[in-house]
Amino acid sequence: MTTFGLVILVLALLALRQNLLVVLGVVLVYVYWAVGEDALSFILLDGWHALNKEVLLSIPLFILSGQIMSRGSMAERLVRFVRELTGPIPGGMAIATVLACALFAAISGSSTVTLLAVGSVMYPALLKAGYSKSFSLGALCAAGTLGIVVPPSIPLILYGVMTRTSITDLFLAGIGPALLLTALMSLYAVIANRDRRGGSWKLAALLDAGRKGMWSLLMPVLILGGIYSGHFTATESAAVAVVYAFVVEVFIHRELSARKVYDVFAETTQLLGSLFPVLMLAVSLNVLLTYQQVPVAVVQWFSQFFDSSTSFLVVTNIFLLMVGTVMDIGSAVLILSPMLEPIASAQGIDPVHFGIITIVNLEIGYLTPPFGLNLIVAMSAFREGFWDICKSVVPFLLLMLLGLVVVTFVPRLSLFLIQ
Repeated sequence: MTTFGLVILVLALLALRQNLLVVLGVVLVYVYWAVGEDALSFILLDGWHALNKEVLLSIPLFILSGQIMSRGSMAERLVRFVRELTGPIPGGMAIATVLACALFAAISGSSTVTLLAVGSVMYPALLKAGYSKSFSLGALCAAGTLGIVVPPSIPLILYGVMTRTSITDLFLAGIGPALLLTALMSLYAVIANRDRRGGSWKLAALLDAGRKGMWSLLMPVLILGGIYSGHFTATESAAVAVVYAFVVEVFIHRELSARKVYDVFAETTQLLGSLFPVLMLAVSLNVLLTYQQVPVAVVQWFSQFFDSSTSFLVVTNIFLLMVGTVMDIGSAVLILSPMLEPIASAQGIDPVHFGIITIVNLEIGYLTPPFGLNLIVAMSAFREGFWDICKSVVPFLLLMLLGLVVVTFVPRLSLFLIQ
């Protein structure tokens, strides 16, 4: 069995439009069979070890907490407080959109959940306030991607699992880039809407919004504070998030009916049903390749093409940006991170810093056609044309590319909380 045969097999599967699970499964069986020595018997064993990790429990739990909040009223209350806070600033409602996405992403860890939860409230409000449809769509789609890099981020968890990098360190490293991207989007919101002024601050309205949104505002403090203070692991913080969101929505806000609870669990189960089998196969393949010392050979081969870490980072950024246009972020992290991280380490790049670079690159893929997930979700949620949405995100894409350059070549932005 040759590498050429494997390449032909993969291309044939892709031509037949098979999904990632089928492709990975066929590749895994092919490689295990080619190794010989009855290695096929190890597939299930390696797959079990892949999923037998406590940290993986944080993924379904963070997804579940995000679904609970979006079905209840925590997202709406959070948005209302931010709107009251920024209302009098030029472009205040646009700034509120960006900040609300950043705050909600710091709770849910998911880009699409953030886009849907905040967008359902803010999109009609922006249009009603006179903001252009193009700006409103672009702001929501772009700010929704902050869920990818704002901790706790599900792709960061996957990256940590696949590369054996500290997830807590990755979460800490994501704060600087997240603040940078949030600041860039907020600044653009002010500049693009500088003529759109609100009234003066209304203390009574702000206090009322703060009182009603208190439980929403306390959640990121509880979750992130617990992680960074060392009181919670990532998994424990996810469990706390679920319990907290459930108690608040059912017993305090009383917004979550039995039917909504059923829908929340059903949607979460569907998401996990597509994620975990792919994760199992990807980790199993990674175990076999590591045992066969394939990563070492790849590092040695690639190293001859790069005379500096700068050239490697430039090429890698271009490559990841291209990947982001055709592959979802979870699949890209599962397949590419075990191969790229050893090469980056051989070039002297900090593994945590490289993890943030990888995620920011793939985050941009959420806004690039033809398969940008936020573009597709926005098309369905807001009932707008796909290419209209694509055009609306162009200014934000340029801002995110600027942010990517800073994140890539200013490692201290990512590492200052760790070092």
